[in-house]
Amino acid sequence: MASPGKKSFPLRIDPVLWAEIERLAAQELRSANAQVEFMLREGLARRGRLPAHGAADPKKETR
Repeated sequence: MASPGKKSFPLRIDPVLWAEIERLAAQELRSANAQVEFMLREGLARRGRLPAHGAADPKKETR
């Protein structure tokens, strides 16, 4: 089940690529889903395409 506030969608991916994502996720103590999200954020940050910091994490408290 998807976390509240998160978009879920089906993803077709090469099995070899998925196996590598799962291996990396295990090394970094993340789920494969969290690893994919981490890698997407990392790629967007490299391109300067992430939204403002507060908007990127709606669970984070603002004071």
